[in-house]
Amino acid sequence: MAVDDTGTDVPELAPAEMDALHSIQLGIEHAYRAYADLLACHHRTGHAMDRFAEAERLLREAGHDEYADRIRDDLLPAGAVEDRWTYELVTEYRGGLVEELDAFETAIRDDLAEGVDHVSERLQQQAWRARARSEEWKR
Repeated sequence: MAVDDTGTDVPELAPAEMDALHSIQLGIEHAYRAYADLLACHHRTGHAMDRFAEAERLLREAGHDEYADRIRDDLLPAGAVEDRWTYELVTEYRGGLVEELDAFETAIRDDLAEGVDHVSERLQQQAWRARARSEEWKR
């Protein structure tokens, strides 16, 4: 077992194990990014609906109750996907797929790497720092 510059014990893994853990780590990071995109969609949808609520008020003020009623009755209460609002999609994604992927990543990392995250990056960091400190690179 090697110790990185932060004092963390970095377990020795077979190349395939290290590559698999790295791939899983990248996968979970992409799932988090997808969650962030979904959260951004939720916020943008909310802002869009706020604008429609404002338009409802303005249309009513201008005497266009039929359009204002359509916004109030059909558009504002409508779901983004089928009858579900975006907050429901955000909650389901986070509580479903993200939690499941995260739990799997944690379990396999605990089993193969004694819970140490980013093993390949830690080893790369250690190697690059050692190379920078070595005499062979100094001039």
